[in-house]
Amino acid sequence: MPMFSKRLNDVPESGTVAISNLVSRLKQEGIEIISFSMGEPDFDTPENIKDACIRSLKDGFTHYTPSTGIPELRKAIAERTVRENKIDCTAKNVLVTPTKQALFMIALAYLDPGDEVILPDPAWVSYEAVIKLAGAKPVYVPTRFEDNFVMTADMMAAAVTDRTKMLILNSPSNPTGSVMSREVLRGIADLCTEKNIMVLSDEIYEHIIYDGEHVSIASFEGMFDRTLTISGLSKSYAMTGWRLGWIVAPEKDISAINKLQTHSVTCCTSFTQPAAVEALRGPQDARNRMVSEFKKRRDLALDLLNDIKGVECNRPDGAFYLFPRYDHKISSDDLAMYLMKDAHVAITPGRSFGPAGEGFFRLSYATSEDNLIKGIGNIKRSLSNI
Repeated sequence: MPMFSKRLNDVPESGTVAISNLVSRLKQEGIEIISFSMGEPDFDTPENIKDACIRSLKDGFTHYTPSTGIPELRKAIAERTVRENKIDCTAKNVLVTPTKQALFMIALAYLDPGDEVILPDPAWVSYEAVIKLAGAKPVYVPTRFEDNFVMTADMMAAAVTDRTKMLILNSPSNPTGSVMSREVLRGIADLCTEKNIMVLSDEIYEHIIYDGEHVSIASFEGMFDRTLTISGLSKSYAMTGWRLGWIVAPEKDISAINKLQTHSVTCCTSFTQPAAVEALRGPQDARNRMVSEFKKRRDLALDLLNDIKGVECNRPDGAFYLFPRYDHKISSDDLAMYLMKDAHVAITPGRSFGPAGEGFFRLSYATSEDNLIKGIGNIKRSLSNI
């Protein structure tokens, strides 16, 4: 009988992956499910990026690369980070690594048992998982639907203790789509400086933004030295399967985290890295078209959801998720199972994203307009029967 470690038993299951696995099983049984559960663009990776990958394969670029990434890619990431994020960095401040791998390595590199990590609630479940795997404690700060789920410095300050080591930010947010303003981030930056708190800023959705601006907290004076900025290509370039992202941080931090990379994946897949250079330096038309289409889908899905009795949803400024509130007396886990069976629609329970997510569900509109119309119509019909 397997004797699993305590750290594994303490880790929550990924709600999105659990729902996705169930959808796959039902489809294998011949049951057609409209899935709003996975955070994955339904577009194909742009042709110029795929062509660059094919060229690298044909050129025999199939062996180990430097563990930190090929020099050209690190340089391209740094150039884009300076230009678009206003973070003063160079190639030496970049570690090429899968985005989720970045989370795990950062948690292992910086967190010890007894450390506390502040998270806005709701937040992506993998943050809680990596914190617990490192033996640290997640401390949730509840946010409000009425405030578009934005955590302010005052809200954060109430959760800070002498054990607070790190803050995790995600803007635009998964699951809420909320975008943190420059003013809110400035207040949080001041608090982190005052209390000597590190920041892990997950900016994977930075280009999928419709209203306002994306602001990197590391761009504020004095914040680069205490901030680890994560981003990547999965969401903005429809490259989820490529598993390619990066960390931007002070050189000493990159060197420390790279120690873990050399003992885990060694390096990112070689032949994807020239393709990543093309993604960053090549034409951005396909990315811009995707974002424009996501905005149209957001508006359509929002109108359809707000037309359902007992369902209310605010207008998110980024990412490709809606996080509706419902007034039916059923848990979000039970609601997800009910809609799967009765409406043949997959959504993700709000509770999967933290305690404040109960009474909500996450719907990804990274799917066709036809699916949105049919699937949300099925949700409306099924909820009327509760």
